[in-house]
Amino acid sequence: MTHTPYIQAKQAKKKNSNFYTSDGIHVYFKDPLLNDEIDVERVINKIEEIMPLHLRSEIEMIIVGWFEEMEERSINSFYKDGAVYTSNSQQSEEDMYDDILHEIAHSLEHAHGYEIYGDQKVKDEFLRKRKHLHDLLWGTGYKIPENVFMDSEYNEELDTFLYQTLGYDKLSQLVQGLYISAYAPTSLREYFATGFTEFYLEPDHKYLQQLSPALFEKILLLQDSKKLDKHN
Repeated sequence: MTHTPYIQAKQAKKKNSNFYTSDGIHVYFKDPLLNDEIDVERVINKIEEIMPLHLRSEIEMIIVGWFEEMEERSINSFYKDGAVYTSNSQQSEEDMYDDILHEIAHSLEHAHGYEIYGDQKVKDEFLRKRKHLHDLLWGTGYKIPENVFMDSEYNEELDTFLYQTLGYDKLSQLVQGLYISAYAPTSLREYFATGFTEFYLEPDHKYLQQLSPALFEKILLLQDSKKLDKHN
């Protein structure tokens, strides 16, 4: 059966119109998607299928569009006040899925920071890796003071060095077998969020467990923890 252009246009509009998920999360399109091959509802359904409800409980809205923060910070998504803001210029459903997972991690960190960081295990693991990265860079001629690397908070100057001076390609090579991705050393918060994302991207978890055992155990505890579940 051949669809007329009118029916096709109507179907495309319906595919990415505002909707509520089965959890009651409001998905709102501030701007239309630039890639009409992406089905946002399918992306959200996939997240709901693999992630326990209590880990999604901090999210009230997902807003698709383009925002000044994305331009200023060169990012595709961010979390703020119960909402995930995700770019309307995603390349694929996989990219959008990855970005939303990452921001769900930040929503949990915001609400349950003590459960994640209180025992210092994730922080200690992160800083051990930071120290190793510092030593690798020092050995290749980048003489950056160690204390800069031993601060777990975001540092704009270090971020600029890693992603502009050093460059993403070289950084990716250096962190292989050390961090889950080149973005993970940015800060403790990004270390947690990249690990959380990897946990739900790779079902067998073997690489994350081997690479970052303390982080892996923390995510596993969060997944199994009923005290985070507002609906119980």
